[in-house]
Amino acid sequence: MSLPRAQSDQRVTPHLADITAWRRDIHQHPELEYDVHRTAALVAEKLRGFGVDEVVEGIGRTGVVGVIKGQSQSSGLCVGLRADMDALPIMEDTQLEYASKTAGKMHACGHDGHTAMLLGAAKVLCDTRAFNGTAVVIFQPAEEGGAGGQAMVQDGLMERFNIQKVFGMHNMPNMPVGEFGVRAGPIMASADTFDVTLTGKGGHAAMPHLCVDTMVIAANVITALQHVASRHIDPIESVVVSVTAIQGDNDSFNVIPQTIKLKGTVRTLSSQVQDATELQVKKLITDTAQTFGGQASIEYRRDYPVTINHPDETVFAASVAAQVAGEDQVNDNIMPLMGAEDFSFMLNERPGAFIFIGNGESASLHHPQYNFNDDAIAFGCNYWITLIEAAMPST
Repeated sequence: MSLPRAQSDQRVTPHLADITAWRRDIHQHPELEYDVHRTAALVAEKLRGFGVDEVVEGIGRTGVVGVIKGQSQSSGLCVGLRADMDALPIMEDTQLEYASKTAGKMHACGHDGHTAMLLGAAKVLCDTRAFNGTAVVIFQPAEEGGAGGQAMVQDGLMERFNIQKVFGMHNMPNMPVGEFGVRAGPIMASADTFDVTLTGKGGHAAMPHLCVDTMVIAANVITALQHVASRHIDPIESVVVSVTAIQGDNDSFNVIPQTIKLKGTVRTLSSQVQDATELQVKKLITDTAQTFGGQASIEYRRDYPVTINHPDETVFAASVAAQVAGEDQVNDNIMPLMGAEDFSFMLNERPGAFIFIGNGESASLHHPQYNFNDDAIAFGCNYWITLIEAAMPST
């Protein structure tokens, strides 16, 4: 199979072997959330070796930022490019020669590839500097549930480096290598989580009439929550409510538990639906528990907001992808995903866009057999380089 045009960019081609080696080294040494000290140190070392003008560590606890100045800065423009560095608490099952060396941790979402591609782009941008302005490369910790994007924003990322626009990228399994997908508006969902404690009256399982059965309450709560999407929210809207864990206060065969704990997540694509869903989730849990004679306490958290691409920047991102891979390889109206992404915190601060890049045939994200496709590296690197040069053209 012949790949599209990105493979022919001679600025990246000489570095592909090195970029691939960096990616596989990171893959072998996965780190979780903010505990990405080895990866961050590797990134900082590489950036300094490339000749990046300024390298700052410890932004958002363990994030790394590199500042690359173009041949001229007369435009006053500054564009940020973001990659995530953290892995997942999953046991790898790929049998790769460069598989994770740490049991129970693996790069099952391709952040090793994201980091390597942005490093490769930084290398070329340092060598060529064929732009008028400043490029800021952002290497973020703790995307997988730790809100590292929020931590970097709260640490003054945008103001300190004068970032005016910001762009992100994520690989997409089973989208062909060499293709890109993007859309204006919501592209990834919000992520809310809830912890519920159901309280009844425990007792002997052979005497349920003397109890308030929390297991029955839990079963009905789980069923009732499925009515949020089907009966309480406009069917045109997108919403997911999933209960993902249930735990009683004992593991006996003959005891009705006094308490049961539930965990779950809520995903929506707008703040209005997010508000309405939170109200309904809380009401259904509380009312159902009371109906069966029990009580419910609910801890509800809004973790990641909706990832919303800005219109003009989305058009620009699609045009850059078309320059890299060809117009027929870019879907500028891809369906939004109900997964969440903490790049949303950055897009809430500055205009920008989040784009998907094809990973080819592969296991799904967060799967023990997932692996980032090294054939995508050239496309990702060229996307970043072309974006900077198009956003801040040399005069």
